[in-house]
Amino acid sequence: MEVVEFTKMADGSREDYEFLGKMEHEFVDGLPERIFAQLRSLDQSISGYRVTRLAHSLQSATRAHRAGEAEEMVVAALLHDIGDMLAPLSHSEMAAAVLRPFVTEKTYWIIKHHGMFQTFYYAHHHGGDRNVRDRFIDHPWYADTVRFCEEYDQNCFDPEYRHEPLEFFEPMVRRLFRHDNASDYEIAARSDTEQAA
Repeated sequence: MEVVEFTKMADGSREDYEFLGKMEHEFVDGLPERIFAQLRSLDQSISGYRVTRLAHSLQSATRAHRAGEAEEMVVAALLHDIGDMLAPLSHSEMAAAVLRPFVTEKTYWIIKHHGMFQTFYYAHHHGGDRNVRDRFIDHPWYADTVRFCEEYDQNCFDPEYRHEPLEFFEPMVRRLFRHDNASDYEIAARSDTEQAA
């Protein structure tokens, strides 16, 4: 079977979905390569900062690694701005969505909300509310997200900081994004729905 027979999902057979499951498994196994390509594209981004988005991401991951963070958080720091190219106004949500099946709820929440929390450092300069993050002040991971932004984001624009190269993090990315590390997306989606309620 090269392709399925159906044109509507409701008409698919068990064999069709077993075949598609195999294809999906192979596609997920190729995710690290697509992540590396997306990270490398951040080196071409025009941002106005003194470092490229790739250098910023590498600084973030390097700082997390040198601080002794768990490998999951190091990879999350590396990927926290991966959505900048395609979702510049919602990059946090995009990065969190990429990480979602492979990380804990805590790491997912931190990355999903880091963009809003990061506005603490600049929103007041253009009439915004720098304390917008405080609507989550009672959330159990509020302080963790504040710390992420303080230690692994807002301070990672230094052209003099000696960060590790992307190759240093490749084994970590490959370990995290193994197909057998992925959680059940259906369970994750239900969890999101329950938290939104």
